[in-house]
Amino acid sequence: MRTFALTLLLFSLPFALKSQYEMPHILPLQKQGELRDQWLQQRMKTVLPAIMQRESIDMWILIAREYNEDPVLKTMLPSFWLSARRTTMLVIYDTGDSLETLACARYDVGEVFKKAWDKEVEPDQWKRLAQLITERGPAKIAVNRSEHFGLADGLSAYHYDQLMAHLPEAYQERVVTGERLALGWLETRTSEEMTVYQQVCRIAHAIIAEGLSDQVIQPGVTTTDDVVWFYRERIRELGLTAWFHPTVDVQRANPEDNGSTRSFASRPGETVIQPGDLVHCDFGITYMGLNTDTQQNAYVLKPGETDAPVFLKAAHKKGLHLMDILTNEFQEGRTGNEVLAEALKKAKYAGLKPQIYTHPIGYHGHGAGSTIGLWDQQEGVPHKGDYPLYHNTAYSIELNTKVYLPEWNKEIRMMMEEDAFFDENGVRYIDGRQEELYLIPRQIRE
Repeated sequence: MRTFALTLLLFSLPFALKSQYEMPHILPLQKQGELRDQWLQQRMKTVLPAIMQRESIDMWILIAREYNEDPVLKTMLPSFWLSARRTTMLVIYDTGDSLETLACARYDVGEVFKKAWDKEVEPDQWKRLAQLITERGPAKIAVNRSEHFGLADGLSAYHYDQLMAHLPEAYQERVVTGERLALGWLETRTSEEMTVYQQVCRIAHAIIAEGLSDQVIQPGVTTTDDVVWFYRERIRELGLTAWFHPTVDVQRANPEDNGSTRSFASRPGETVIQPGDLVHCDFGITYMGLNTDTQQNAYVLKPGETDAPVFLKAAHKKGLHLMDILTNEFQEGRTGNEVLAEALKKAKYAGLKPQIYTHPIGYHGHGAGSTIGLWDQQEGVPHKGDYPLYHNTAYSIELNTKVYLPEWNKEIRMMMEEDAFFDENGVRYIDGRQEELYLIPRQIRE
């Protein structure tokens, strides 16, 4: 009966919550598509030429089959293409004055890539691709092959073999990895994208606030899994998607607890949320082709309490301090491993017990760019952590600091994560960050 009643409550929540929480406007699908197509056209004129010149690449070949899309190629498809068609071949050539964008296909690929294959003249698509290449005589032909970055490794083994088999020997020697080209394209954000990204993050924050409230959580009844599935239903109800299954867990004073903190190697078990709990969630959405990744915390008030205990608020402040130490180390040209080492050193000097596992975000949740630690690699991350930071990129500032609480006779992790943007002015949070713990039930702060 409890499960049935709670299910009815969760399904009715979207209607009740709309009157209590301000949900930002979500564009209809047609408007979303139109805007994303405008971004693509603009990025091809501004972002990509600069990156191709930075990496000294004059031709980029992207090839994918339907339902086996290269992650990079998928970001270049028009909004009304939900996947590649047959074998999709895109050719990007830097003429020196502008980019020539061609589709070795029977039809245009959106407004950007123009048809460059007449099957009646040349029946073999691969031969036509080789002609397009040799006619332009590029010095370097980049393809998406990478040992260490999955997002830059989208060319299948079969397609690579076919390309090399059809290219003249002299051109085979010009084929190089497009790793840094792919990473640069994926990680770079434009000002137009960032204007909308704030709305994307604000929507995520609003959904989190709904879940961490007494509109969803009935202490003593609601479980952590109930809140997880509320989030999944709410995301779907809004017409959005989740790029990972949310996590909701609790930390509490418990004389039976041995004081150990849970491992990140497995999901936490289902727990009934009780008064006095510190409730933590890890949550992300995808909207407008952009992703969020956020971890926030709430305190469940005990009878008679009107605020969280001072010791929990102090622990939260330590987490904010660690975030500040980390973001102050962001400098263009520094590698993720260099940022990690300096931030850990300064955090430990400040008396914190830090763990940093910050990652890029954008087109993908765990996005292209420099990795700044992994939870189990605090000494640095080979290869992915050796990639440098560039301006106009977004990061999920993800970390925790361990804090011993005498009042609970145990050590907790203050786990926090907020999405941020890095440019020549430094790091700013795209839609702010959680400065204070949520309270369940909500209290009106003076």
